[in-house]
Amino acid sequence: MYIIGIDIGKNNHEASIVDPQGTLIGRSLRFSNTHSGAEKLMQHITKHISNEPCVFGMEATGHYWYSIYSFLKSKHFTVYVINPIQSNCIRSLFIRQTKNDSKDSFLIAEVIRFGQFTTTTLADENLLAMRQLCRYRDSVIDCRTEIKLRISTIMEQIFPEYEKQFSTLWGNTSMGILETYITPDKIANAPIDELFSLIKDKSHNKLTMKKALSVKEAAADTFGIKIAQNAFAFQLNQLFERLNFLNTQIAELDAEIIKYYETFDCYLHTIPGVGLIAAATILGEIGDIRRFKTASALVAYAGIDPSVKQSGEFNSTHNHMSKRGSPYLRHAIFLSATTCTFHDSPLNAYYKKKREQGKHHLTAAGAVAHKLTTVIYAVLRDGKPYEPKKFV
Repeated sequence: MYIIGIDIGKNNHEASIVDPQGTLIGRSLRFSNTHSGAEKLMQHITKHISNEPCVFGMEATGHYWYSIYSFLKSKHFTVYVINPIQSNCIRSLFIRQTKNDSKDSFLIAEVIRFGQFTTTTLADENLLAMRQLCRYRDSVIDCRTEIKLRISTIMEQIFPEYEKQFSTLWGNTSMGILETYITPDKIANAPIDELFSLIKDKSHNKLTMKKALSVKEAAADTFGIKIAQNAFAFQLNQLFERLNFLNTQIAELDAEIIKYYETFDCYLHTIPGVGLIAAATILGEIGDIRRFKTASALVAYAGIDPSVKQSGEFNSTHNHMSKRGSPYLRHAIFLSATTCTFHDSPLNAYYKKKREQGKHHLTAAGAVAHKLTTVIYAVLRDGKPYEPKKFV
């Protein structure tokens, strides 16, 4: 069985062919990340090994391996996608550890030949699709946050008293009033019965005429900017349209992500505080849990382990998190950890314990994130729903 190791690059890849004894066949081939480049690779293989059976190996380097991986799978080849750490272990055996594309593609082939590797399920189509959608969702959320900040900034200028009328500016009742009337002047001049009807409908009969009068009085007596109202109204109207569009997109994304997540036999969502979207994000970023020998390895991959500061006999006792690894995974775990602190669970009890010890909220939340990562590891490793366990 011949092995073709491919060193992945942004625009060009390098391939080396190795026989079963580890002998390099011919010279390595540099080919572009295009259709013509992929066909050039096929011709190179045919020239050197004809129709002999072969397998491919490549590193999971960013997103640049997706295209050639997809091409080879369409040709029904066996393709192993490995963690770069595994090939680095082989590379470390060489005395001269120089970075060379030809050597790297050969080393990747050697990793496959030795058989001391685990393939990443990032190459699984459903997992890859879910991972892409979760990352895209993060970018859409960021866009929505930016628009909310713009709306909030404008409201602080033209109607600074408005936010005090509601627990949140983004609730159905608050947004219903703003989208209908936009400026404080129009709210102040709106018929009280009409305003109350809108508030009653949007709040599902929870708010009374008292709230309608309060909002109307605040609008009439606002200390906000009185000039250029038309320009502010025009800007707000466009921002509301974009906000509603993004909300629709996020709802559609959530449905699609959950559809993919449900194809996996995964129980991350059974952990208190970990919702379906967070579970999908975490699973997509981790991939095959067998890549990590211990929970500590997963903690390090998420970048939640403390950085080490040591010099001579000095050891720092106030170390920050290393923040290595996947930022998407770390963000999802931290959001889930924050949510966990509001649920009646061992993680919540652990958070309270840290707070009672005098720890700052962020420090306590970081400790919960660390514990949560070990729970995530156990749930994925065992393939079973979460079982409450007291933390010390």
